[in-house]
Amino acid sequence: MSGIALVTGGNRGIGLATAQRLREDGWTVVVGSRSGQAPDGLDAVALDVSDAASIEQAFTEVEERFGPVALLVANAGMTRDTLLMRMSDDDIDIVLQTNLAGSIRLARRAMKGMIRAKGGSIVLVGSVVGLLGSAGQVNYAASKAGLVGVARSLAREVGSRGIRVNVIAPGFVETDMTAELDEAQRSAILNGIPLARYAQPAEIADAVAFLATAGYVTGAVIPVDGGLGMGH
Repeated sequence: MSGIALVTGGNRGIGLATAQRLREDGWTVVVGSRSGQAPDGLDAVALDVSDAASIEQAFTEVEERFGPVALLVANAGMTRDTLLMRMSDDDIDIVLQTNLAGSIRLARRAMKGMIRAKGGSIVLVGSVVGLLGSAGQVNYAASKAGLVGVARSLAREVGSRGIRVNVIAPGFVETDMTAELDEAQRSAILNGIPLARYAQPAEIADAVAFLATAGYVTGAVIPVDGGLGMGH
């Protein structure tokens, strides 16, 4: 399949792997990043998902330069981890604003072109934490759990227009974020993963690529977590 794919947070980790995989699959890929830059020769636009005006400007630029967005991968996100008793209002607000409200606004803006085109695909990047829970991540877990409600509600709204909306729920992935964990933390996490290893970013990208073209899949939550969250 070909078309214009916009991948937010696509300049590293899961987002970069996804952008590279989609390009291999024939998509014209544009990466949204705060810097407006992307590695590996990928096209990019400046995009801050916590800023509604930035989202509008980025979509307008993509549409003018490349055409309407047929695939949105809402991957950009952040963490502010600490126990809830110590969590500041800012820690709560910025994580929900970026991970949850940002994804809702991205999907809302993507709807314009997709409705006109009578089709499209939206993939929201959630987390196993949103279903399993994680001490010290109340704000992050809430933001990722919320994406399930967003996807399933929107899937019902726009399914008749040929637009599909799905969530992938990655587990722990070998990225810059997990590289900061110490050995004790890594061992504790691995003990809970049946496959006994972290995922590679390309394995998450495989799931996104599947959902991008899986024509009869919508409102789904696809775990890519090595079995960590099974049953949740």
